[in-house]
Amino acid sequence: MFQNLTELYQYRVLLWSLTLRELKARYRGSVLGFLWTFLNPTLLMLVYALLFTVYMKQSLEHYTLFMFVGLLPWIWFSTSVGSGASAISDRRDLLTKVKFPPQVLPATVVLTNGINYALSLPLMVGISLLSGVRPTLHLLLLPLVALLQLLFTLGATYLVSALNVSFRDLQHVVNNLLTLAYFLTPVLYPVTNIPLEYRPLALYLNPMAGFVTAYQDLVYYHRLPDPGPLLSAGLVSVLLLVLASSFFNARREDFAELV
Repeated sequence: MFQNLTELYQYRVLLWSLTLRELKARYRGSVLGFLWTFLNPTLLMLVYALLFTVYMKQSLEHYTLFMFVGLLPWIWFSTSVGSGASAISDRRDLLTKVKFPPQVLPATVVLTNGINYALSLPLMVGISLLSGVRPTLHLLLLPLVALLQLLFTLGATYLVSALNVSFRDLQHVVNNLLTLAYFLTPVLYPVTNIPLEYRPLALYLNPMAGFVTAYQDLVYYHRLPDPGPLLSAGLVSVLLLVLASSFFNARREDFAELV
């Protein structure tokens, strides 16, 4: 893990350059351009708000804000892992260049989506104000939760990108697993909706549940997160990044031949 993080710092100029290029390419030719960074989660939020408040009669107060708080970090995670699965296998053009550092490619995907997440945070604050919910100083702890989620997302992306080089069907499996995990993570519903006997399993076996509920505690409930699930998610994040980095480094010399 430390080797990869050190190398990412060493190649930080390249990492930032690729990230900016990816951000520009994502919206190139689009009339609205970077506005889609805000429009995509907003439109998705409106669809869910209509579905759950009008058709399914969700009674949670300020439900739109509640849902948006969990939706943003989930989009960061799922988009990074889903598209990151092919971060290595789709970049033969770069990997065949002399001494190109492959560890930069998955990190570029995670950083690009992380920037989109960060740019959407003012929108979340705006929705909070429009809902009549005044932000509190608990927001100052958001970067800590985001840092832990960054470690988890980076580890997961390293793992799936390395595996997908040999098993190209994996990216399709990953996308289906992400859909399943989405509904198992309390993004669209409060964690109290999970039966009490299953709640520890939902919170401790799913790191994203720990992160999402922490965001909800800080932004929506205006309280400190439950330390148990958040600490568990943080430990899993570090462990995953260590193991995924080791696996990635063990295979990196073969990437250019396999892609």
